[in-house]
Amino acid sequence: MTTVLVVEDNSSQRKLLSKLLQRMELNVIFADNGVEALELVQSHCPNLVILDIVMPRMNGYEVCRRLKSDEKTQEIAVLMFSAKKEECDRHWGIKQGADAYMSKPCHPQELVDTVNYLLQNKRIH
Repeated sequence: MTTVLVVEDNSSQRKLLSKLLQRMELNVIFADNGVEALELVQSHCPNLVILDIVMPRMNGYEVCRRLKSDEKTQEIAVLMFSAKKEECDRHWGIKQGADAYMSKPCHPQELVDTVNYLLQNKRIH
């Protein structure tokens, strides 16, 4: 089964994402912060990481940079999903290695389409 790691410190956002992703028949695991995310990536080998930017302990930019600079994790698809909407935020996320960047809130179908695209085009595992 395809596994998605959602890294989000807001519980209502986690619930919304969980419902949406589970409807897509994906296995969903969660991390509250960047440090926990990196630990879960090592133990669960997710196919996709949906990553908030503003989080405690380690921000999403740093998590993405670490994932994409490690040979063992660089092929995992990363979707940065943040309330940060400025073009410079998107640019910086892509520069850190993110495969896609979306701003919150968004239409649920847009998120579904992006998740499907990333999973189909980055399917390595």
